Amino acid sequence: MVNWNEEVLKRKEELMKDLFDLIRIESIKDEATKSERHPMGEKIGEALDFMLRLSEKSGLQTKNVDGYAGHAEYINDPSEETIGILCHVDVVPATGEWATPPFEPTIKDGKLYARGSIDDKGPTMAAFYGLKIVKELGLPLRKNIRIIFGTDEESGMSCMKYYREVENMPQIGFAPDADFPMINAEKGQMTLQISLPNATSETVEYLDLISFQSGARVNMVPERAVASITGNGVNELLDEFETFCEKLGVKRSVKVEENQAELNVFGVAAHGMEPHVGMNAGTLLASFLARFEFNRETNSYLRLLADLHEDFEAKSLNIQYKDDITGPLTINPGVIKYEKGQESYVQVNVRCPVTTNYEETKRTLYQEVERRGFQVTAYRESQPHHVDAGHPMIKVLQTVYQEESGLEPTLLSSGGATYARFMENGVAFGSCFPGKEMTAHQKDEYIEIEDLLKATAIYARAIYELAK
Repeated sequence: MVNWNEEVLKRKEELMKDLFDLIRIESIKDEATKSERHPMGEKIGEALDFMLRLSEKSGLQTKNVDGYAGHAEYINDPSEETIGILCHVDVVPATGEWATPPFEPTIKDGKLYARGSIDDKGPTMAAFYGLKIVKELGLPLRKNIRIIFGTDEESGMSCMKYYREVENMPQIGFAPDADFPMINAEKGQMTLQISLPNATSETVEYLDLISFQSGARVNMVPERAVASITGNGVNELLDEFETFCEKLGVKRSVKVEENQAELNVFGVAAHGMEPHVGMNAGTLLASFLARFEFNRETNSYLRLLADLHEDFEAKSLNIQYKDDITGPLTINPGVIKYEKGQESYVQVNVRCPVTTNYEETKRTLYQEVERRGFQVTAYRESQPHHVDAGHPMIKVLQTVYQEESGLEPTLLSSGGATYARFMENGVAFGSCFPGKEMTAHQKDEYIEIEDLLKATAIYARAIYELAK
């Protein structure tokens, strides 16, 4: 019988070196450097190339799928089914004030701090080494194994949509990009841009909003918001701003030049699937500004944002809903941009329970947006994903998890979307263990090294059990 933990420890030094090298690549989506070879930008392309080179060194058959994704295969019988392991090498921006450089991996108190350590470079390397161990041990297998490296998981998953069009996607497998024990139900999503066309350019004597910006990605809770305001009422507004922030214990800063003030508010970043975990700086600042009189369009814009502040279930838009499988619908206003005299908007991400009536929800949402004087100028959706608890693959993974970790293999649901939904019978399988802090999309993101190694052992055995 294989001692999977021992096999991982034999390769610990090599695993950590490869993970460090991957983390040092700042693989954030970059429109400025995208090309035919690197459709998501040069750095993401570099990270994809890195994982494919590692795979080649390990004797796996590799393929770069037009820069959108790549895969490495361990072929045992071409006529047999293929087990899929779907990972991603892109990361979200490293916003906020980090205690250590986000792309220089740092170990402290048994934790590896870096952007991507838990989402998803650490788990990707753990899954890769799980496959590497199975191959190096030469264990008898019947099925084939394919590990796929995506490049656009954090910005719409266009990589997997493209991959599925040009390659045969495995029908069964897992994505190491969430929580243990296992997530077999994922909410669907609606992502839309709500626009206020051509914010008025007229001058207002009392208060005038010049600009308002917050957020970098729609699937992140904005950590900072900044607004520029002018007019005769600025001094009164500043006095109330200090009182407002003091009462809530909010970090802020103010810069005043002549009769124009710049207000900065600092919240708490979090993953957009759990907006209640963070503090949305954008809607918080709007909830303050909405107390004052600006012009009509500005007031409507600020009121929309203020109504969404801490309205995590979108009751103000009349689309609240919940079910017993995945819980309540949630909303995250992730990107806010207002520029006087230009089109202004807010981009929101809605996470929909698996039994949501999409047509009815979408219709109500559009009606509420239009009632407030706005327009939906961009919209995309993804359907929920659910694998029945009785599926044989789930039973195998539950057994592996329980025997390797000693923990109960309770099935979970999630508001997050993982690549698992691209496989007919795909689940999210780790790598954050129960009771541990999930720091994806947050500053000072980390993974506990002991958990990383434990996950590697679980993945190695899971790959073996599924493929034998």
